[in-house]
Amino acid sequence: MGTLSDLWNSLDFSAMLSALMRLIAVFLCLTVHETCHGLAAYALGDPTAKREHRLSLNPLHHIDWVGLACMLMLGFGWAKPVPVDMRYFKKPKQGMALTALAGPVSNFVLALLALLCARLIYHQYGALWDFIFDLLLTTAYLSVGLGLFNLIPISPLDGSKVLFAFLPDSAYEKLMHYEKYGMIALLILVWLGVGDNVLSTAIYNVYAAMINFVFRGIV
Repeated sequence: MGTLSDLWNSLDFSAMLSALMRLIAVFLCLTVHETCHGLAAYALGDPTAKREHRLSLNPLHHIDWVGLACMLMLGFGWAKPVPVDMRYFKKPKQGMALTALAGPVSNFVLALLALLCARLIYHQYGALWDFIFDLLLTTAYLSVGLGLFNLIPISPLDGSKVLFAFLPDSAYEKLMHYEKYGMIALLILVWLGVGDNVLSTAIYNVYAAMINFVFRGIV
């Protein structure tokens, strides 16, 4: 009994709660991001995501477990790409750009909604309310981070699809053909820490601006 008691007392429940909070926030951010890609494509005439059951808020339909682990441990990650068939779009390049842009935009909207909910419960007290409040702030911060990270114009991130839309068709098709190699380059850049300070500063500034806007007058 003494050993079990010592084991129980050694558990860091604060760290476990923090990890749970981050896991919930990551699930929410990635799920909203991917679902909105699918919704945008569907609205533009592509039924592929709907056919593959990706117009869902069930995170299990979207989560890539390696990408999830990277986001939890390294601060960046990815989900399973939503299947998109640009042949359904009346204007394929523009349709692809709008579909890609829907992901980051949804993250910024989610961040604002999370902060607005946090403002509503700002004066509530108790352990449960504290957990919910911190969860909302964590969700907002991670959502801003996910949105900005995906706007980087490096394939296969969403920002590249927006940038590619301004290229001639011949260059667009060539770049899309080599898109699968972009992930390798991206992982190398992240591993080397290229642009870390710039991205971290951008995330902090956007998050701080949202906080100042939403909580203006009460903090």
